[in-house]
Amino acid sequence: MASAAAATAAAASIRERQTVALKRMLNFNVPHIKNSTGEPVWKVLIYDRFGQDIISPLLSVKELRDMGITLHLLLHSDRDPIPDVPAVYFVMPTEENIDRMCQDLRNQLYESYYLNFISAISRSKLEDIANAALAASAVTQVAKVFDQYLNFITLEDDMFVLCNQNKELVSYRAINRPDITDTEMETVMDTIVDSLFCFFVTLGAVPIIRCSRGTAAEMVAVKLDKKLRENLRDARNSLFTGDTLGAGQFSFQRPLLVLVDRNIDLATPLHHTWTYQALVHDVLDFHLNRVNLEESSGVENSPAGARPKRKSKKSYDLTPVDKFWQKHKGSPFPEVAESVQQELESYRAQEDEVKRLKSIMGLEGEDEGAISMLSDNTAKLTSAVSSLPELLEKKRLIDLHTNVATAVLEHIKARKLDVYFEYEEKIMSKTTLDKSLLDIISDPDAGTPEDKMRLFLIYYISTQQAPSEADLEQYKKALTDAGCNLNPLQYIKQWKAFTKMASAPASYGSTTTKPMGLLSRVMNTGSQFVMEGVKNLVLKQQNLPVTRILDNLMEMKSNPETDDYRYFDPKMLRGNDSSVPRNKNPFQEAIVFVVGGGNYIEYQNLVDYIKGKQGKHILYGCSELFNATQFIKQLSQLGQK
Repeated sequence: MASAAAATAAAASIRERQTVALKRMLNFNVPHIKNSTGEPVWKVLIYDRFGQDIISPLLSVKELRDMGITLHLLLHSDRDPIPDVPAVYFVMPTEENIDRMCQDLRNQLYESYYLNFISAISRSKLEDIANAALAASAVTQVAKVFDQYLNFITLEDDMFVLCNQNKELVSYRAINRPDITDTEMETVMDTIVDSLFCFFVTLGAVPIIRCSRGTAAEMVAVKLDKKLRENLRDARNSLFTGDTLGAGQFSFQRPLLVLVDRNIDLATPLHHTWTYQALVHDVLDFHLNRVNLEESSGVENSPAGARPKRKSKKSYDLTPVDKFWQKHKGSPFPEVAESVQQELESYRAQEDEVKRLKSIMGLEGEDEGAISMLSDNTAKLTSAVSSLPELLEKKRLIDLHTNVATAVLEHIKARKLDVYFEYEEKIMSKTTLDKSLLDIISDPDAGTPEDKMRLFLIYYISTQQAPSEADLEQYKKALTDAGCNLNPLQYIKQWKAFTKMASAPASYGSTTTKPMGLLSRVMNTGSQFVMEGVKNLVLKQQNLPVTRILDNLMEMKSNPETDDYRYFDPKMLRGNDSSVPRNKNPFQEAIVFVVGGGNYIEYQNLVDYIKGKQGKHILYGCSELFNATQFIKQLSQLGQK
């Protein structure tokens, strides 16, 4: 029985569930049936930026069209009336959105209105809409009003982030500002809890919650427990009853939600990384599964001397449909470069085969040999022609990854990111260092000022013994000479002094990289990736602090690090504040949520960890997804105070 449950759990990922919910909404809130013949009902989709961010990683324009969406428009854009078409709205229940919807009703823009709110709408705002509908005598046209509880963004089968639009509201900086008032903090926490609540409604499960004490994560846990509890008590309107739960992912066992605070590990978000997806996020412009590249197309040979050509911007979607991405997003970069090369070679071989068949087909009929070749080649040609669309798609993916990987490689080579990665891994794992930190900071060829700052901060965060004042001055001088902004260090210094009182620094396990000699094979096969001078570092699996905490709580291991984590069970009638778990069995399903921002390095580390656990599933979520550049910026703002 349990194994069947595990199998279905894997099948219905959060990504799938949110996609199904969106399709149901676009189908006027009746379940969407795949094989129903006949045309879909044509309709218009009106969303705000929040709705756009939720839909775009999950549904392509083509999928929207298949659902009958002919136009998709932003709510606050100038829209022409289309009086004979129904409109599906998907927006946040904010004042300005509701004013605009009322205006649409008054202007009689559409035939009928299906209003869907991303997050629950309040009673008073509903009344505003009702009044507007009455005033515009459009009551009959407002067909349905729904709370969708979809206020979160799913990026992978096992990864979600709260929001993209107003992420500075729930950012690390917002939570850790020294001058934040209690009411502001309440607002931040409510925003996070609202999204997490939506997440569990969509998941169809009530979690058991564990969190660290005395952190923002604890505030989120208390509020989320209260919100889930209130919803479960209100039996008539509970969102966790009946059909949604039975069909839910976790019909036998409830998931564990581990809420951790970003402050337990500030080194990882600053770390230079070595896996494909995390590198793309670190060095390129990558958000909501889309990467934007600037491609400079060589130098123009104009008589007036060489002018660099205009840079063209290209964007690529890196989606779960992309087999190569799915397979390699967690691989070390040199492996990715090699795989792209192999894919390219196999594609060329297939292409040559098609060309060869074409040329044979073009032969004259008189030739006896050709005729006999024709008969067995017809079958071959048929299969070649039928594989063309597949071949073209393959070519598109190869081109995409060639471009993306080349862009990443340029950064690695220009900034010596392999050196940084290896050195930071040694710092974080307390191995002996082969060259001095000062040398790297002072080396003008090694990386940008920001790279140097990241390296130094990791060193500063990870050392047991903070450097002496004299040493610190020397480092500061070197950093300033290298053009670094020292604000982030100011903040980390205060942070470290504060956490020193609270707890010991997180440890990062043992050494992780084994240099394997340079990539000789890729060099010799005339690869387009010139990897000379880039170290081929192989990763050893080792758990980052977030993964380690999850492992303790999921497997019910006793560990001083997590023993005093609070335990909440929203289904228990009386909330008891204890850190003694009632459930003694290990969990099959867990959600790790980082309050204060997450990154692809941690996500990848969790994915690698769970691979070794049969039939278990993990989801990674965070209040915002930032790369090191964005995180440094927040630290810098905190340090300016």
